Amino acid sequence: MSKLAEFRRAERELKKQMALLEQLQADTSLQREMEFEEKLKALMADCGVDLAKVVAILDPQPPELESPTPVAVKTRRPRQVKVYVQPVTGKRIETKGANHALLKAWKTEFGADVVEGWRQE
Repeated sequence: MSKLAEFRRAERELKKQMALLEQLQADTSLQREMEFEEKLKALMADCGVDLAKVVAILDPQPPELESPTPVAVKTRRPRQVKVYVQPVTGKRIETKGANHALLKAWKTEFGADVVEGWRQE
């Protein structure tokens, strides 16, 4: 983008912002809010009170909201260890899940139903 085009775009945006500013300055509700803010700041300075104190007076928090109690975290129960014993070789596997490499190999070789029959209680 050329410098001239960038300047023209910035100039248009400035004109839009100036029009919005003039519109807001003419708004009576904004003038009332600004007057209220000035009076409130003057009153706070006279009384020696800061904004946090004013907010605490106007909107007191109930005691249970001021110091939140820790929420109990739900924990999952631990998974049970499953023991499989291959009857021919006597090879023993202890696992908590079905992602064990040898267990997968057994299930593909002998079938899942047969391997589940090898499971010890």
